[in-house]
Amino acid sequence: MTILDPEPAPLEAPETAGGCHGGRARLEEAAAAAGKGELLARFRADYPRGPHDQPQSMCPAFGSLRVGLRMRRTATILSGSACCVYGLTFTSHFYGARRTVGYVPFNSETLVTGKLFEDIREAVFALADPAQYDTIVVTNLCVPTASGVPLQLLPKEINGVRIVGIDVPGFGVPTHAEAKDVLAGAMLAYARAEAEAGPVAAPREQADGPTVTLLGEMFPADPMIISRMIEPLGLAAGPVVPTREWRELYAALASPVVAAIHPFYTASVREFEAAGRKVIGSAPVGVDGTSAWLDSLGDAFGLPAAKVADAKNRWLPAIRGALAGKPIQGRITVSGYEGSELLVARLLAESGAEILYVGSACPRTRWSDPDREWLEARGISVNFRASLEQDKAAVDALKPDLAIGTTPVVQHAKSQAIPALYFTNLISARPLMGPAGAGSLAEVVNGALANRERFDRMRDFFEGVGEGHAAGVWTDTPQDRPQFKAKYAARRMAAAKAEEAVGT
Repeated sequence: MTILDPEPAPLEAPETAGGCHGGRARLEEAAAAAGKGELLARFRADYPRGPHDQPQSMCPAFGSLRVGLRMRRTATILSGSACCVYGLTFTSHFYGARRTVGYVPFNSETLVTGKLFEDIREAVFALADPAQYDTIVVTNLCVPTASGVPLQLLPKEINGVRIVGIDVPGFGVPTHAEAKDVLAGAMLAYARAEAEAGPVAAPREQADGPTVTLLGEMFPADPMIISRMIEPLGLAAGPVVPTREWRELYAALASPVVAAIHPFYTASVREFEAAGRKVIGSAPVGVDGTSAWLDSLGDAFGLPAAKVADAKNRWLPAIRGALAGKPIQGRITVSGYEGSELLVARLLAESGAEILYVGSACPRTRWSDPDREWLEARGISVNFRASLEQDKAAVDALKPDLAIGTTPVVQHAKSQAIPALYFTNLISARPLMGPAGAGSLAEVVNGALANRERFDRMRDFFEGVGEGHAAGVWTDTPQDRPQFKAKYAARRMAAAKAEEAVGT
């Protein structure tokens, strides 16, 4: 991590923001008073809240940070509390970013006097080397957003290097998945303005015919599979947004049709529609999903029905055979925060599994309606903006043979001797599209389902050991003292409020 200010002063809590621990309401009030009211209104429209007003996983800015760090010739600068920046950079490198992250420290004085903005501006000018970078992304975290640090006043370009400033506050963007859309949408808006102003750089690789832009992060093989599937239609898969380099944004905007594989990229869809592009929902998963998706694609391009039927005849039998060859038998709950939960549930259902519940931390959009309608038509409950408590309650009430979900959901299920799989690492890390996706989940899912007997043996072996405050083997089992917990929790909260700080 690069510290762009070599001598940061001690940090104190600005009264305007209330510090990191000021609470959502106070931070929102401060942001609105500081001129960020329009931004917050757009966030509320794009990313409507649900049962959990605050993210229950990682900081949402991890999503936008990850998008920037995966792009070639792109520099990243964070403006936020030191503790937040440390956590974000640690997480990003844990996920293999291998990129330097710039950081502009601040204190109460630089924050409330506007000096922080000048420090950011100075850092951007120092970093804007066209020999190294095409783009610099500057991100306001919670406290700078609440204090109104105006990144929109940064130059749009310095020495030929694009400057993209975004706000990704935890009190405005519900999930890290939607934070990816914040940056992707901002980059698409910038690239669209460039394309409208004059000629832009061509992509490294260009298809011979029309392309379909794919919206949403996918397993690397899926775009190639989709491209093969739509080849009989005379089409090819275009760039995947978020892209890996800037020039791909122009190619993405040039595609006549955009496939919202992940349906929550609201800001990105707005940019595509402003460019006159058609957007279709769902994805080619399973037999029914692939058939409906090819129909939607044919309608969007105005293709003859016979041509679409030819593509179906080539691919649907192969998908049907892959599903039949690797059946899944068991009762399963599915939950996660990636945005592809409904697609996974469809594929599992077509593989023969009994899907009891689908929970997604992402919101319902019109692009997710085809998947929601398909699942609900089969009696499967779909819960958007699902909270951790709701996902855990589904496991408790339904007692599935397998729970697929986030880390705490997996822990909760395993504590009841229910096999469980972590959605992000074990489900998202496999192809979902076409024939390859049809059988890809069977091995890991069937392997987990077969573990039920082993879980039962472990539960019986450890029965009586105790849990929670009584975990372990005791001569005299400890007694829970909830009154003391409440007393000291109240003291800690009071102390934190009295000493709230924006960093260390």
